[in-house]
Formats: sequence, C-alpha cells, structure tokens
Amino acid sequence: MIHVENLHKSFNTKTGVVKAVDGVSFAAPDGQITGLLGPNGAGKTTCLRMLYTLMKPEQGAVTVDGLDASRNPDAVRRSLGVLPDARGVYKRLTARENIAYFGRLHGMSDTDIASRGERLVAALEMGEFIDRQTEGFSQGQRTKTAIARALVHSPRNVILDEPTNGLDVMTTRGLRNFLLELKREGHCVIFSSHIMQEVAALCDRIVVIAHGRVVAQGSADELKAQTGATNLEDAFVTAIGSEEGLLA
Repeated sequence: MIHVENLHKSFNTKTGVVKAVDGVSFAAPDGQITGLLGPNGAGKTTCLRMLYTLMKPEQGAVTVDGLDASRNPDAVRRSLGVLPDARGVYKRLTARENIAYFGRLHGMSDTDIASRGERLVAALEMGEFIDRQTEGFSQGQRTKTAIARALVHSPRNVILDEPTNGLDVMTTRGLRNFLLELKREGHCVIFSSHIMQEVAALCDRIVVIAHGRVVAQGSADELKAQTGATNLEDAFVTAIGSEEGLLA
C-alpha cells in the first residue's frame, strides 16, 4: 500500500516560484488500481517522482508498505516497480539483456531472473522481439521492455506514468490485461493517464489533480455523483473547472 500525505513541491523559475504540488494526499491500497488524472502541468509526474524517491518533498510524507520514503529510500525502492515518464532502454542490449541487467541490480540470481523473465515475456507478449537489440524498437516494444525490467524483481507496488501513451490498439489492450492481472495478484498499482476510457475501465479509485491539488477523488461512479455528471469525462471537466473558479 502507498500512502501520500500533504505533499508539497515547488520550483524556482525565471518568472518566480511555481508550486508544482500543493498539499496532495491520497491512498493507494493493495489489490487495486489507482489512477492519477489531470491536465498537462497539473503536477502528476512531479507527484509520482516523489513517490518513487527521485525527488524529495518540501513538506509531507510518502509511506510504502509502512516505510517512510524519506527515511528508508533504499528499502522503498526495492518494493517498487516504476515506469517513469522517460522510457530509455539500453540500445546495445537485447530486451532480454535489459531485463536481466535490472534483475542483477536488485540482487537476483540468474535462475530467478530467467524464471521471472519468462513469465513477463509471456504476459507482455514479447516473444517476437525479446532477443533483438532494442535499437530500432517501436514505442510499444520499448515500453514493454521498460515495464518488464521494472517488474523483474516482483515488486509489491507498481507505479506507471502514462504507460499506454503512443501505443497502438492491440498493444494497449494487452497492457491493460496485464495491469488487471497485477491487480488480481494483489499488487498496489498507481498509474497516470490522459485517456478517460482507460481510467474508467481499469481504476478502482481515481485521484483528480489540477494546479498541484487534489480536486476530487473516488471511484468513477463516486466522481460522477459528486459532480452531477453522467460520464467520467464530464466529471473530470467539472472537477478541474471548479478548481479554476477557486483560483480566479
């Protein structure tokens, strides 16, 4: 389980201080998929970077399975599988070698890497390209490789930043099925997305962020009830519109 309490993060720019995250709080339980939804610049990626210890919050706390991310960053990292906004893979290595390299970084034996790797190859349908060098891979192939290497150590908690961005229909369907399998296995899954249909279909809980703040959260049905909307897209627009009105 991941618990986020009152996170704050700001950046100095040429025009002054920008509050990227301004008091964000939410919980992501085990065995559920929690979606982060918000317009560009809302603070979703900055929030996720604090969750997986790439950034330190100025205020607030992140706990992962009871561990404070600021006090125990190494232990927290071991319990996380992360697909960041950058999808870089080692181009001179094959997809299999990329996965194995990350397994060794987590202290896994070659036997365990091979066993876990085969499960991921099958689940993500990577068989056609697993032994090819990643240079020249399509975006979908790079994304699948990045997800597999992030999950090779069987983390209990999974954080994915827009995992289906730029993927074709069939690859997206396969990835959605994979996320549902992670949920069935009891993992805590957090992912951000701009795609309303995807969020509505996958997420048990949705956290809507605008201007660095949580403006609404709950299930898709709860968000519709809170805003009086008949679909998630309208609920989202109403939620962030309310925030715009507060700031005006």
